[in-house]
Amino acid sequence: MARQARAKSITGIYHVILKGIDGRNIFLDDSDRSIFMEKLNKAREIGGFQLYAYCLMDNHVHLLIKEGEALGTSIKRITVGYVQLHNNKYGRTGHLFQNRFNSEAVEDDQYLMTVVRYIHRNPLKGGMIAQMEEYPWSSYDKVIQAYQGNSTVLDIEIIKDYFPTVADFVRFSEEENQDKCLEINPKTRWSDAQLTDKLRQNSEYKNLGELPFEKRNQLIRQIQQETGSSIRQLSRVLGLGKMIVEQAVKR
Repeated sequence: MARQARAKSITGIYHVILKGIDGRNIFLDDSDRSIFMEKLNKAREIGGFQLYAYCLMDNHVHLLIKEGEALGTSIKRITVGYVQLHNNKYGRTGHLFQNRFNSEAVEDDQYLMTVVRYIHRNPLKGGMIAQMEEYPWSSYDKVIQAYQGNSTVLDIEIIKDYFPTVADFVRFSEEENQDKCLEINPKTRWSDAQLTDKLRQNSEYKNLGELPFEKRNQLIRQIQQETGSSIRQLSRVLGLGKMIVEQAVKR
């Protein structure tokens, strides 16, 4: 199935989520987060995008940006350099981020402010902090600093135009709400044992390798859609080659 085309923003503003592959943590300590921020700021200088808000969680990142160069080019500038340093630091190879980042178009000021609030409340929603200003890896405190006349990495004017005073911004940020923005949509991770038990409930999976091509692929796609298991895990549990599983899932 072909990928759905990414929604194009008339304003050039996007809420972007970068996720770790297979739910993997992108950041293992604060020095990792510092490195990511360096890459983000460097990409901003080169690519000319505006940064309105951000939040670095353990296994995903929220960004609210107005593109300068093409959005995908800027995201690549951020992620490629970070992955190289991360892999060198931890002695690993391969992908760290999911290949395709998630994004939504932000077309008006009111929704832009909703996204700002949503991003800043992420650590609060996750139970990591009691107050937004306690989290050092979001842009919330940077917005407060900008109202106080301090320089920040943010392009703050659009927020200050919407909220004349810092009290207005804080009041809006702290309001209880039912904001619905782009979600990371975390999935329950199935262990190999749980996946094996589920497969045992369907006798068709016992001799999967002996089934006709189309029937085998149908069953592989079915279990992948039901469990969200990775191609690597399905290959391991089903006892089939990774290429076979990948071709079945992507048909």
